Formats: sequence, C-alpha cells, structure tokens
Amino acid sequence: MNRRSFLINSMMVSAGLALPGSRSVFAQGTPVVNEDVSGTVVYWSTYNTVSPEYQVLTEQVIPGFNARYPNVEIKAQAIPDADMRQKLLTAAAGGETPDVARMDIVQVPEFAEMGALAAIDDLIPDFASYAERFFQGPLATNTFQGKHYGIPLDTNTRVIFYNPAVLEEAGVSEPPTTFDAFNDAAVKIAEAGKFAYSEGGTGAWNMLPWIWSNGGGITNEDYTQATGVLNGEGTVGAVEMIKGWLDNNQMSEAVFGGGLSTSQELAEGSVAMIVDGPWMPSIFKAQYPDFEFGLSQFPAGPGGSISVVGGENTVLFDASQNKEAALAFAMYLADPEAQLAMATTGQMPVLSELKDSEDVPDYFPTFLTQLDTAQPRTPSPAWPKIDEAVTAAIYQAITGELDAQAALDEAAAAVDALLAKYQS
Repeated sequence: MNRRSFLINSMMVSAGLALPGSRSVFAQGTPVVNEDVSGTVVYWSTYNTVSPEYQVLTEQVIPGFNARYPNVEIKAQAIPDADMRQKLLTAAAGGETPDVARMDIVQVPEFAEMGALAAIDDLIPDFASYAERFFQGPLATNTFQGKHYGIPLDTNTRVIFYNPAVLEEAGVSEPPTTFDAFNDAAVKIAEAGKFAYSEGGTGAWNMLPWIWSNGGGITNEDYTQATGVLNGEGTVGAVEMIKGWLDNNQMSEAVFGGGLSTSQELAEGSVAMIVDGPWMPSIFKAQYPDFEFGLSQFPAGPGGSISVVGGENTVLFDASQNKEAALAFAMYLADPEAQLAMATTGQMPVLSELKDSEDVPDYFPTFLTQLDTAQPRTPSPAWPKIDEAVTAAIYQAITGELDAQAALDEAAAAVDALLAKYQS
C-alpha cells in the first residue's frame, strides 16, 4: 500500500468508515494502519537483554503485534542506555538510523531539531483525537515547535513516600497534602529529632515539583523565555522555602550529595518523607523487606499539586523507508494490550484510560493520579545546559552563596540565551 492509500484509509477510519478487506485492529477512536502492511522494522531500545522488560517485549509484545500484522518483521536491538544517544547521533549523521526507537523524553527535541525524526502529526491525520487518549504530561514531551515527534511509550512521575512510624512518633496523623500542612509537619518532626524531608539533588528533576506547585517554573508556556518565570515570585519563593528547611534542620543534607541515599534515610527512620518514583517499591522490597512505606500525592501549593514527568517515547526516524509498518508498531506499543503487558514489569502506562485498571500493580494508581497534573521539563534541544544553569542556581541559593533572587536572575538570563538559539 502506498502512502496516499495509507492516509486515505486512516482518514476513513477516523471518520468511522470501514476499510475494504480489513478490520479495525486498534481500540475505538484510534487511527488504523492497514493490517496488510508488510516489511521489516528495526527497533532500538535500551532494555537490558536479561531484564523482564526485554523478555516481555520479545515474548509477548512483538508476538502480539505480529498477530495483528503478520507481514511485518520486527528486528529488536538492545542498546546500552549509556550508549544510545551517541549511537543515534552517529546513525542520524550517516542517514542509517533504525526505523523506530525508544527514546528518553528529554532527548526528543534535540533529535527533532536536527531533522532526524518524522512528525507524527503528519502521519496520523486525526492526531488530535488520538492524542486525547494519553496523559497530557507524557504527550507534551514529544512536542517541538508546534509538532509531535513521538508517541508516549512509558511514563513516571514523583510522589511522596513516607515512613508512617516517623510521622506517628512526631504526632503527625497523616501525610501532608498541602504546603501549609507540610511546613507544620516539618516543625513537629524536627522537634522529634528527625528530618522531615530528604532530596537527592538541586536539579530540575528534583526541584521542579516544589517550584511548579508554588506557582513558579523555568519558562513561559511556549518555552521561549525564562525571565519573569525562573526568577519570578513563585520560583524564588519555592527555593527560599527549601533553604528554610535546611537552615532549620528540617531537611537532610543528602541534597548536596554523599552520605546515605534518600531511600536509605527513609527506610532506616532518620527521615519522614522523600519524593520518588514508581521504581522504589521493588527496591524497598529487595533491600528493606520489612519496611512498610506509605504513598501520597505531592503537596498542593499556590500552583496546585504538580510533579514532574519522566519516561520514554517511541520515535520514528525520517530516514525510515517503511514508515507505514514503523507507525503500526509505534502505535501498537501504546495500545492497551502492549501497555498492560509491560506494566507487569513496572513500566507505567501512558493511557489515561488505564488509570483505574485492575491489571496494573497496586501502587500505580497514586502515580497515575499524579500524572493528571504532572508537567514535562522544558522540551528544548538546549535542555542539558538549561538543567545545568538551574541546578547551579538553586545550589548557590540554598547554600547561601547568593540570595535566591540574585542566583535565579543570573540563571534566567543564561536560559534566555540558550532558548534564543532555537527560536524560529
């Protein structure tokens, strides 16, 4: 089937029309690639070959795809995570990319900017309807200059993990759900001789939930300017609040690196709360099998309860000679069948319809609910340098090297210069 026929068929399905000689193979409302599509699709991922994820991919997901598309051969290649970005850069430079790849969400803008990725919007005529099925935070990580260059694959976010025994010892009856309650609890916990909170660093991944929930951020909504946001009242206030916890012995110094990990502090009872992701339950089970933790949504501040989005997207490379089959595979990876299969390995689904599914691990709902309001880090090819500027500024502020306003003024100017390089 040629590209013109493929697009016509997709539009017919979007309009609710039947395709001659084919059947609907995706959930209702999802654009359909003709089941007769054929060819070979090379797929690169960072799944370790001995991991449960790779086992499920090769033994369940790919066979499930082939049950729908028997004429497409998927060649799955496992690339070490540390090597993936460089291998993709080399492949893109030589025009010999895979057809499809599992890509870290923060890398999508970089490869989109260099022209290596195919715009998914252009391949799916009714993309707007298709996009409604996804959590909006993961979906937004695919955007660059108004287009989507990937399909959400797996996601994660950060929520409160708490030690019930430490809270009870301090007279705190429940995990705090607001900033005010968090600050009140921090005072009580410190008086009881423990730290209320521990964090693993001053980077955007660590600090953005506090900043966003306090009404701040890194840039404006269209990611074109940091001045007025990164050095605005909400961001400055959040950083000053964190510095106050340190100054008042309410926060562990793990934020500066070294010493115990935040998870160790929590499990061993020196800290009441940390903020972490859905990989932690299995880590606690392995390392501290007797530790009973609790989970809670991120505390709500003036800006709401907003955490940060992590995860990977499925991207199609523009050099692919078989975009129809590649798109079929990319869309199948986001289908409920594949999403639920991978969920058994701890990989969180990206479909909002699965939020209340009984087929996901029992601790997922807390994270999936948080994803309703979670936001992506700035989708820009300059993100690594932006993150460096934010990390340094917050470190300077909470150590007292500079006051928060001055540190963030400098960072905002630096981020503005980085963003300007990529504005059309």
